[in-house]
Amino acid sequence: MVPGSVANLGGGFDTLGVAVGLYLRARIVEVRQDGGTRLRVVQSTPPVRGVNALERAFEIAARRTGRTAPTVAVEVSSEIPMAAGLGSSAAASVAGLRVFERVTGSIDDRELLGAAAEVEGHADNAAPALFGGLNSVVDIEGENPCALRWSWPEEVRLIVAIPATGLSTARARATLAEQVPRADAVFNLQRVLALVHALQHRNYERVREAMKDRIHQSARAALVPLLEEVLAIEDPDVLGACLSGAGPSVAVLAHRETARIAQLLTAMYERAGITAQVRTLDVHQKGFAAPQSGRAHEGHHMRETVASAHGRSV
Repeated sequence: MVPGSVANLGGGFDTLGVAVGLYLRARIVEVRQDGGTRLRVVQSTPPVRGVNALERAFEIAARRTGRTAPTVAVEVSSEIPMAAGLGSSAAASVAGLRVFERVTGSIDDRELLGAAAEVEGHADNAAPALFGGLNSVVDIEGENPCALRWSWPEEVRLIVAIPATGLSTARARATLAEQVPRADAVFNLQRVLALVHALQHRNYERVREAMKDRIHQSARAALVPLLEEVLAIEDPDVLGACLSGAGPSVAVLAHRETARIAQLLTAMYERAGITAQVRTLDVHQKGFAAPQSGRAHEGHHMRETVASAHGRSV
């Protein structure tokens, strides 16, 4: 079982992501000890066209580790909407890596993150899918990326509006400028650090300002229904709002009155004539080791227990 994620939190473009309670489940149904080093998705709900991200991740793990593996057949079911900015592809990639681990042995966390980032092209969705909780990522030239894990207050939930029309990451990224003005870069650096600090210390009055962005959200507004309207919500129980991943989903943070805020979002989309599903999500914390004294660290992380026999979930 692998969680979805909300990444690009406010100003944390390609940097900051949090695991949420939407899940992809992969079930091993057959293992052939033939040295084929191949994963086959024999059933997928919903169906996926072309080569599945699980299959690509399995192949990449084999190449990066140099291990020979059996031919593995899996059935996959996912409640993470595709092309919605909620980490469906990253969850599938991580599931493929976990299946590879299951049939060949444990892999170092940094190597897992490097493999997932190779499949995805970036690590901000992959890290929360692997480790749970709130993660920031650091790309290091010539090395695997690393993830820094931060605490997320359990009382803070995400109310996510998911429009029926999807948006590909490639299309969303194509809207972004190649260069960023220095003032905008400084603006985002200040606020992403302020957001992490506010969440560590439960300084909720600082979250709204800390989630502002000048790099990616305005560039994508034309592709994302009601993004500007959601970002502009003035409500005492809304801590802040942001684009979820590449969109078109948007996420609102709240620690109280979540049912009322979900109704507020639903009414906004209904008035605009836009079909959207509104979900209230907890943060998936499993596998997360809380930092000491409010600081990130790179200790060993508990892995979710994986299957010891066919027909069990990983």
